[in-house]
Amino acid sequence: MAIARDLLKDKKIASIVAVSPDDSVLEAMRVMAEHNIGAVIVMDAGGNILGILSERDIVRKVDVMGRQSRETPVNQIMTGKVWFVDASQPLEECVQLMNERNIRHLPVVDGGELVGVISVRDAMRAMLSEQKIMLEQMEHYITGGGKA
Repeated sequence: MAIARDLLKDKKIASIVAVSPDDSVLEAMRVMAEHNIGAVIVMDAGGNILGILSERDIVRKVDVMGRQSRETPVNQIMTGKVWFVDASQPLEECVQLMNERNIRHLPVVDGGELVGVISVRDAMRAMLSEQKIMLEQMEHYITGGGKA
């Protein structure tokens, strides 16, 4: 059974991608585009997590409300309530939390320190991989390991 830490090992981006609360939304969008990600952590200069900013936040709180991304600071539209999981939490618990809270990005902490962010896509990829392995094992068992 996979845990949150396992999902982070498979990610292409090993570091934490973050923006400042005073950065413009446009700058945050540039960072997301550069890293090909759908959300960034919002941190102050001391490394404290203040929130998370997702593409969904941008669409709903900038475009729809008629704001300008160049002029709007991240702290005006970010999601301030951030849900975390521990690196040792099972994948199923991570997916359940994402489903219950209707979130697509979940920061992962290890010993109180932020170590990465997993997405719904990461979770689905890991779950499909686990299912594939289980199906292969079941097929091997049913067929007797290929022995005639």
